[in-house]
Amino acid sequence: MQKLLGILFLVAGIYFLGQNIMFSTYYSPFFWRNLPAMGSVLAIMGGVISLIVFPRQTGKFGWILLTAGVILVFLTGGVFLKPTSLWNFLVAFGAIAVGYKLLFTRRFRF
Repeated sequence: MQKLLGILFLVAGIYFLGQNIMFSTYYSPFFWRNLPAMGSVLAIMGGVISLIVFPRQTGKFGWILLTAGVILVFLTGGVFLKPTSLWNFLVAFGAIAVGYKLLFTRRFRF
């Protein structure tokens, strides 16, 4: 039961924190201006596929692709952070921390 509660807290915290992050793409008439954005999408897709379908054979390569994709997302400027209140951030980060603690240690103390 505590493991399920930990997963629920983690998902809720990531959801509340993720509401203030927007990813944007833009259209460019020239194909070479979209290469970093296209590369980030392809790297993230390849990383997720390799981690889910072939975890033993390509596990490390999948993490490398995911990391490269996230770095390319930030380099393309396609990430916008909306303003958030300190209270929202505190609740989201607290839910993530409590969920992590419940998921891996199965107990939580104040």
